[in-house]
Amino acid sequence: MKPWIGLPFAAALVLTACVTINVYFPAAEAKEAAREFVEKVIDENPPADNGNDGGMALLQPRAHGGPSFEGAGSFDPWMLLGIGQARAQSQPDITIRTPAIQAIQSRMEARFSSTLRAAFDAGALGFGNDGMIVVRDAGKLALKDRVAVNNAVADDNRDRKAVYREIAVANGHPEWESQIRRVFAQQWIESARPGWWYQDASGNWKQK
Repeated sequence: MKPWIGLPFAAALVLTACVTINVYFPAAEAKEAAREFVEKVIDENPPADNGNDGGMALLQPRAHGGPSFEGAGSFDPWMLLGIGQARAQSQPDITIRTPAIQAIQSRMEARFSSTLRAAFDAGALGFGNDGMIVVRDAGKLALKDRVAVNNAVADDNRDRKAVYREIAVANGHPEWESQIRRVFAQQWIESARPGWWYQDASGNWKQK
């Protein structure tokens, strides 16, 4: 009977390995994070900060290597084998609350308010289907404003690329960058205000 003694331990190791590497892209959490980020950037009348995080705490990641106290009253027998933590890590939240991400968000918010919003309202700019801003019709801009708008678009697109990368890195999965970008690209379009332009999946321009 001795050869069978190590089998339960070996089986536990196999199960632990399987659940640890099974990390999926949390699309629903990413979409909610994108919605919070985008709406803060383009909101014309952002709510005053009253100390309420507006649900953003739901987007905070659990501390790596630490226990989760959610549902502390229940007992998870998998924890005895060290699998409970691996299971939790396979279902990550998406955080957009790091100093780097919030600094980019603040720049984008100020830029949108000062320069880009008026150009969107005029029909000169549109949201591309790749998560970037596109100068759709420069003729909609006064000559005196074109240089400033072009510069603002270039700066904003640099920040967009940076934030998609930073969100993926901040959440421990740099390989998610392209998926984060796709989720944000769709959210910019969904959050576009009436009258603003956007590109559909085929690259055709449409107006909200």
